[in-house]
Amino acid sequence: MRCAIIAFFLTCVSFAQTDIEIVQFSASFVKEKEISLKGFRYDTKTIYMSSSQDIFKKHNVKYIPTIILFYNEEEYFRIESGISLTLPEDSIEQLKQKIEQIIESKF
Repeated sequence: MRCAIIAFFLTCVSFAQTDIEIVQFSASFVKEKEISLKGFRYDTKTIYMSSSQDIFKKHNVKYIPTIILFYNEEEYFRIESGISLTLPEDSIEQLKQKIEQIIESKF
């Protein structure tokens, strides 16, 4: 019985992960101000302005770097750097909190 509950929980968590994507919009001249997304178990990518200007316009990215959390291919949460070109120090914590909210909403 305990194994069945654990298997169910792991299935739900892995299902929840497939709908989440984290995208960091940036430019080569602010690389040192980006945050590392490697610690996340979700789809993550960094898109640079020099190679994908249309995507920046599509998502209305005004400041770089900007991080957008997508859930079911829709924007769920955004963190912008503003004119300082620096993301808030608690950006990773904010992302983790929003991801928890997404996962909790599935149960």
